[in-house]
Amino acid sequence: MGFTKINGKMVEARVVPGQRLFSQRGAMLAYTGDVRFTPNITGGQGGVMSMIGRRVANEDTPLMTVEGRGSVLFGHGGHHVHVIDLTGDTLYVEADRLLAFEGSLQQSTMFMGSQGGVMGIVRGQVTGQGLFTTRLDGHGAVAVMAHGGVFELPIAPGQPVHVDPQAYVAHRGQVQNRLSSALGWREMIGRGSGEAFQLELSGHGAVYVQASEEKL
Repeated sequence: MGFTKINGKMVEARVVPGQRLFSQRGAMLAYTGDVRFTPNITGGQGGVMSMIGRRVANEDTPLMTVEGRGSVLFGHGGHHVHVIDLTGDTLYVEADRLLAFEGSLQQSTMFMGSQGGVMGIVRGQVTGQGLFTTRLDGHGAVAVMAHGGVFELPIAPGQPVHVDPQAYVAHRGQVQNRLSSALGWREMIGRGSGEAFQLELSGHGAVYVQASEEKL
């Protein structure tokens, strides 16, 4: 199926029998054909434990299951939309940035503390991601939302990328990430960048950065 960009803030998806999509509730703008929209109470393919974990932390983003035959237009809140095609790799993205994704992808929820321990939790709070993040694995397309558009930066071994936590959208591949303090002697005398923390991403993959420091 995949997604076709109509403009910077809207995508179209073809829905065919035997295949399903998941979308954020309220993201359907219009559709043609025989398409059914069903509330998904278990959070896509993440299962009941995925749903419970997010709801306990008040980070649950309700989804809709989309099935049938036809064409659907998706968009939400006037946010810019970026399409990411996964080819057997992994994408980490916050649930409220997910506009829609194909049902061929395996969805799960990862506790931020499992990626960096206490600093992983701190990173989640600093970036606005909270205690959980969404993991998508497999082959399929994902439509994510951002402020001001998205730019993809490659991450190569020995060439880490540093990102403003508020500009971070998602990352993919075999990537390790940690929160580091940018405070130093320049900040002490007022000559620094003003950014107290940075995300350092290393390994092999890519990070998606929005052209804004505003969270959704």
